[in-house]
Amino acid sequence: MAEEIEEEPKKSGLIKIVIFAVAGILLLVIGLGIGYLMFGGDPETDPSAEVNQIIQGKDKVDQEKKAIEDKKKLEDETEGEDGILKKNVKAIPETDSYETTYFEFPGDFTTNLKGSRKFLQVSVGVSTQYDEQVMATVDQHQLAMRSEILSTISDFTEEDISGSDGKKKLSKKLLKVLNVKLETLKEFPGIEDVYFTAFILQ
Repeated sequence: MAEEIEEEPKKSGLIKIVIFAVAGILLLVIGLGIGYLMFGGDPETDPSAEVNQIIQGKDKVDQEKKAIEDKKKLEDETEGEDGILKKNVKAIPETDSYETTYFEFPGDFTTNLKGSRKFLQVSVGVSTQYDEQVMATVDQHQLAMRSEILSTISDFTEEDISGSDGKKKLSKKLLKVLNVKLETLKEFPGIEDVYFTAFILQ
């Protein structure tokens, strides 16, 4: 009788262990199955597959861009008679161009403006596309040229020289009087433009 009682607890303990072991194996199998279905079975939901697709798509876009650039480059180049690729560029139209010669009077010109207590201080330069002899003549008669510049500026009012239009007006007037002075000196009136490299009203 005592032996039967001892065998029953042993059997029930053994059954419990078997049940737990089977339940554990069953849970492990179910977990693996779910994991396989979620991540392993379907390549469309595989993260590494998605990354590969993105990389392949980028490579394809890069290849298409390179193909377009290569095509454009080929269109810009033509093969010469010697078989060398040459760039197809627009030709510069041929025009008669003349060399411009400049002369800047040394120092500044400072004089009162007409009807004003303000002074105008300017640096003046001239240019020509005639022979360099014109600028040599201006340099030779610099004293007379400076006098003409000062007297012309002093005839202008503060309003006359205001803004860019005023500067242009003064420049045109100086151009005229300087060429007239060259004619008076029996020289060729070849000055074509007058520039201000400094223009200060104070």
